Amino acid sequence: MLVESRRIRDRYRLLEPIGGGAMGTVWRAQDEMLGRTVAIKELLLPHDHDEHRTEEAKNRAMREARIAARLQHSHAITVFAVLEEEDRPWLIMEYLPSKSFAVLIGEEPASVDDAIRVGAQISSALAGAHRAGIVHRDVKPANILVSDDGTAKITDFGISRAIGDVKLTATGEIAGTPAYLAPEVARGEDADFAADVFSLGATLYAAVEGQPPYGTADNPIALLYKASSGEIEPPTKAERLTPLLLRMLATDPAERPSMDEVEQELRALLTDAEPGESVLAATVPEAEVADVPAAVPTVPATVAVPPAGEVATVSPGARKGMIAVGAGAALLCVAVVVAILLVVRQKAPTDTAAPPPATQPSTSASVTPPPSASPSPSPSPTPSTTAPSTSTPVSPVSSTTSAADALSAYYRLLPGNLPAAWNLLTDNFKASRHQTYDTYKSFWSRYKSVNATNVKEAGPGRVTATVLYDGGKAETDTFTMVQVKGVWMIDSQG
Repeated sequence: MLVESRRIRDRYRLLEPIGGGAMGTVWRAQDEMLGRTVAIKELLLPHDHDEHRTEEAKNRAMREARIAARLQHSHAITVFAVLEEEDRPWLIMEYLPSKSFAVLIGEEPASVDDAIRVGAQISSALAGAHRAGIVHRDVKPANILVSDDGTAKITDFGISRAIGDVKLTATGEIAGTPAYLAPEVARGEDADFAADVFSLGATLYAAVEGQPPYGTADNPIALLYKASSGEIEPPTKAERLTPLLLRMLATDPAERPSMDEVEQELRALLTDAEPGESVLAATVPEAEVADVPAAVPTVPATVAVPPAGEVATVSPGARKGMIAVGAGAALLCVAVVVAILLVVRQKAPTDTAAPPPATQPSTSASVTPPPSASPSPSPSPTPSTTAPSTSTPVSPVSSTTSAADALSAYYRLLPGNLPAAWNLLTDNFKASRHQTYDTYKSFWSRYKSVNATNVKEAGPGRVTATVLYDGGKAETDTFTMVQVKGVWMIDSQG
């Protein structure tokens, strides 16, 4: 059978092999049902095992692949499906035109800036995986893909362990390389979150130093021995990255930072805005929803709601006029009169929340508090409290404003109205990212404009969106939205 005509499940046409190794072959393929290009990994099972052990390896591979499919992050290759065909597992994955980090640093060692840039992106994906209880187990340059625009994504979660990679075979040979193994894993212990931290540190070390921390050796057994003892060559070219690398490469797992801490420290070392940082920003969006509540249907999208102070000066007649225009297109004259009367009654509390358009309201709500850099935006809730206030605004938020609309509104606040946007992030989100108002403000100070597109509901309280920064780099991510006192807020990302 010709390769060109080979199909999997009569749906995926294999086009050409684009990579491979001890674990299998990676194909560029066409999903003929959805009309999109995908990457398919054909997993090779060990041939030196008896039938029972081979079956166990296949089942492990299927299980690990399904676990990996649970993770959706902008810096992790998405697993779309796991299939069994020709008596072996096949992984249907996102296709990213790219080169592996191993190839790139093999051609030329990375600069410290480039290593930090890649590390910040990959650590964000691994931190998200760890929060979901997923351990990668095989972080190394070959499992990191880097596209032409500098976007880095990690792949192959858990697959190495499932197939039996980096283990002694029955003949005493080693499958895979121990060059990036944590000492405890080289000694035969199970890999955990701390082992991923070590392997990422070893990867970044190799990127700038030109070789893995254990050095190189023709004899893999000798290399495995060095790995098990934790003997590393001190870095000499890592510059400002050195202190963090040494902590990540600590022999004792308890002395290593968590992946969340690694991500935060790498971001702090960044010298400019980059893809990895965009991810963190994308997580923040949730907050914006809080303002959306004020945006109630029937209000013309063109109506501009001025900041809190100005709202008070808007005359009742002007408000009636705005509502009449919006309602007149869909209601009878009599209905318009009734609507106006109802609005007049509601005007007493605070008309601010009544007519605002989706975007404007949020802005006014956040502008109310002084836009100063006050580190405790919590107090700025004044606007939030006013906009989604007690009676009118709250119910519309939960009953008429969708999570997708809320996310869109959040991004419309940025980067000009940081206090309001900050107040739309839950405490859980801020804590999970070790985010402070100062770091949040510092990040957004680097951008002049931000725009969220392709905002779609991906399930109850889940929204996907592509965020464009300064009309340049774009990041696609998934956000979890929750309602707090009737206001949509961002609770997590990825």
